[in-house]
Amino acid sequence: MKCDSCSKDAITLVRYNGSHLCADHFRNYFEKRVKREIRKQVDLHSGDVIAVAVSGGKDSMVTLHMLQSIFGSRKDIDIHAISIDEGIEGYRPPSLDIVREYCLKAGIRYHVRGFDELGVSMDAAAPVCRENGPCTYCGVFRRKLMNDEARRIGARFLATGHNLDDMAQSVLMNFVRGDVDRLARLGPHTKVQPGLVPRFLPLRMIPEKESLLYAIASGIPFWDGECPYYGDALRNQYRKVIDELEDASPGTKFGIMSSYDSLRPLLSDGGKSLHACECGEPTLGARCKACELRDELAERIRRL
Repeated sequence: MKCDSCSKDAITLVRYNGSHLCADHFRNYFEKRVKREIRKQVDLHSGDVIAVAVSGGKDSMVTLHMLQSIFGSRKDIDIHAISIDEGIEGYRPPSLDIVREYCLKAGIRYHVRGFDELGVSMDAAAPVCRENGPCTYCGVFRRKLMNDEARRIGARFLATGHNLDDMAQSVLMNFVRGDVDRLARLGPHTKVQPGLVPRFLPLRMIPEKESLLYAIASGIPFWDGECPYYGDALRNQYRKVIDELEDASPGTKFGIMSSYDSLRPLLSDGGKSLHACECGEPTLGARCKACELRDELAERIRRL
């Protein structure tokens, strides 16, 4: 099959619009959409610091690569990469090596924080997580450390690698659970809360398969290992449902996000304001969720 725009062989069929694209035209198609999404979400000024959450997987590496290619030559914009070491032997160390090498070659300042700062590791925590599952604890701890590091380096924005699949799953999960508060807090963040670095999502409207294809076509290194604790994640059920709908009706994921974006202006956080937890992180309650879960895990491990 030939590319619709030239005589080269196509490397993909974009099912939701019927386009056959070669490697060059696919990269161009991909990059235009990412740049448009960045312009919609953030207004950068001279002197701004952008923190990028980088796990070493395809999505976060593509996000870092795109931001570096767009802003790397600008002397007035500073890009920092931040990784979190959850303490998962055999899984996280190889990915950190990939990020470290990429940042070294690209001249990007790199920061690594670890769960050991909280006195936990996912390898120790996973066997005692019980009903919540490892991903609940991992997500809370990662967000805490990521926000703390982004704030420490003076970042105005924190970019994450969430793609269209991730976002559609999150929207559906929160709709099913009736969690309007979480729906209102999904990024990109437009309201700046004290102590919370606003997030933006360059790949928000990019399907996961296209992110993978772009990484391969562009020669971007990434770690393709799967977390040993991911199999128990509730999100997998929603992933399966949405993928089946997408196979039957291409464009379903875009439809979910379009519906959500139409509702976003109507969603409200109820005027709730954040205050500092004893650890310094912003929270709505007396203590942040990370401190509560950390103490809960410590008690369970102690009893064992």
